[in-house]
Order: sequence, then C-alpha cells, then structure tokens
Amino acid sequence: MSQDTYDVLVVGGGPSGATAAHDLARAGKRVAMLDRAGRIKPCGGAIPPRAIRDFAIPDHLIKAKINNAQIISPKRRRVDMPVENGGYVGMVDRCEFDEWLRERAAEAGAEWIRGTSHDLERDPDGTAVITYEPKGGSGLARIRARMVIIANGARSELALQAIPGQGHPKCVFAYHEIVKVPESGFDGQRCDVIYDGRTSPDFYAWIFPHGDTASIGTGSAQKGFSLRGATAMVREENGLAGVETIRREGAPIPMKPLKKWDNGRDVILAGDSAGVVAPASGEGIYYAMLGGRLAAEAVQMALVTNDAKALRSARKRFMKDHGKVFMVLGIMQFFWYRNDWVRERFVKMCMDKDVQRLTWESYMNKELVRKDPLAHVKIFFKDMAHLLGLARA
Repeated sequence: MSQDTYDVLVVGGGPSGATAAHDLARAGKRVAMLDRAGRIKPCGGAIPPRAIRDFAIPDHLIKAKINNAQIISPKRRRVDMPVENGGYVGMVDRCEFDEWLRERAAEAGAEWIRGTSHDLERDPDGTAVITYEPKGGSGLARIRARMVIIANGARSELALQAIPGQGHPKCVFAYHEIVKVPESGFDGQRCDVIYDGRTSPDFYAWIFPHGDTASIGTGSAQKGFSLRGATAMVREENGLAGVETIRREGAPIPMKPLKKWDNGRDVILAGDSAGVVAPASGEGIYYAMLGGRLAAEAVQMALVTNDAKALRSARKRFMKDHGKVFMVLGIMQFFWYRNDWVRERFVKMCMDKDVQRLTWESYMNKELVRKDPLAHVKIFFKDMAHLLGLARA
C-alpha cells in the first residue's frame, strides 16, 4: 500500500469513534479520525460506574454524581429509587466529554481531521477511500485506508453505502435543552424520569443534572409529536421555564442493533451507526464506547490475520454479552410505554424494593443480575399482576 494509506480511518469522533481511534493508535496503528466539528448529540449524559472504570474516565469530567432517580407517573405519582451502598451514576456534559475523548485519541497518536464525510469510494486497487469536505475549505479531499470504522450517527449515509440493503436502525427522535439551574431549590443529585403521554407518547421525558446546568428533554418515535412543546411543558411544570437556555439539540437515537455491522471486506459500523443504544432507557454512552472498542479489536485482528471474517467478531461479542439485556429492555418498552394506564402501573411497580435493587445492580454492572432467582420470580408475578390490572395503581 502507498504511504498515504492509513491502517484505519475512523469516521466520527463521538464516544464510539474516539474510543476506537484511541485504542487503535495506542496499539501502534496509523489512524485517522475524521470528525465533523461542532456537532453535539442530545443526551442526558449518564454513565455508569462500569464505563468510568473500563474507559478510565477522569473525575473532572463528572459534572454530577446522581444517587437517586425519581420516577414520575401520569398522575404525578413520584417514586424515589435511591442508589444503595454509596453508589452513584456519573453525569457528563457531552460538549466537554466528547471533545476530551477526541483529544485523548489525538494524544495517543490518531491524526484528527476536521471535516464532513461524503462518500465511500474505491481506488483502482480496491482500497477504500472516504471523500470529505475539510472544515473551512472548499472542494472535496480524500482519505485512503485499509480498514474503515463508521461511527458517525444513526442516519449515516456512509453506513448505507458500505452495507446496502439493511437501512438505518429503528430510532426515537430526541430533543433536549441545556439550561442554567437555579441557585437554590434544585436537587443536583437526582434525575427525574417522567412517564407521561403528554410529554412523550412512547418514550419518556427527563431532567438530568450536570452541575450548574441540566439537560431537560424528551423523545418519541411518533411523527408530528412536538418535542419542543413537550420540553417546554416539562420546564413549566418543574419551575424551570424562566431559567437561561444555553443550547438546544436534537437527533435520532437508535433503539435496536442492526443485524449486520460489517461488509465482509474492510468496513465495520460502531456506536449509533450500528444501533447500539439500549431500548427503554435510551442509554448509549457506555454501549457506544464498548462498540468502538470491540470494532477496534476486530479491525486489529483482521489486519493481523488478513482475514475480513474477523470483523464479525465485534457484533458477535457485543450481542453475547448484552443481547439479552437489549431484548428484555425492548420487551419492557413495548409493554410499559404504550399508554398512560400501563405507565401508571409501571411507576407503581418501581416502588418495589426488589425491582429497585435489581434495576440498579444491572445498570451499574451492565449485565442481568442472576444471583437472586427468588427476587426475579417475585418480580415476574408482580409484573404480570400490574400488566393485567390485578394490582391497584
């Protein structure tokens, strides 16, 4: 290959792409990271302890440490779900967090290229080429690479070009506003999760603290639903209508992993491009970073063995460890987010201490808890009672 050919080109500098670029650069690969500057994904910013641990996230990026989630029903029932044993969920501001991840990748040796990707092409020798528009420039430039990791969002046109036929992942459209929080009367250690058809007909709305700011937003897959109007309602009902708005952001959030992540040759998908955001919760940072790491390891294996079949390992490993979690969360979203009648019963069920304990243990460790089978049996029967309307709401 010619000297102007990278070992790996990573398209997208969010948590998934930046993690992949960092890991590959540390492994000694010649890496380019193409990122569209200035893009910030709407995100509550929650990262579990496992993400902080596995990806060495420094404490200065943690803007708030959440020790309680308040679940709010359509009838304004409020259920506190405290984190036990001194645990917490870290909250990051994606504007600062993503930039730090990109800087870390660059410090590890990845060449950080600012620009907007356009097309996947092939040189006469078959090498992959990504055309892009450089930031502040005019015309298109080209990047050649032996392997390409596409991690530039749920609506990636490059992903469609690389793996035609399967389309984009199924999405919820999310919108949030970053606001200045009041100096008093605001609980900076509590997340509010709102299940109410007025603020989301098929997902949920939220208020997530980020230190002296907060993310207030909602999501829905229903076309025509006013995300801005619903967010304004959340602000109004929680005394935050008059506080300063710093920025507004919206984007599609994938809800189901795609069935195919690679083209069997030299391209692999990661992060939102692969659809790795958890159903029901919409949690994506940890799964994006993990997907980036697995993609990087699969690419390294393919480069070493010269066998493109190694690219399949990323999805296979991800689904082996997290496929059941995604399936359970998908079923939960289907049953419990349908209407306010079942949402009310879902929030009532959240009062159960077994539900709270197993929910937090699974979330913190990113795996289904299996050590207490009796608790799972109890929850199953309570779940069925609420679903069938046999339990009082």
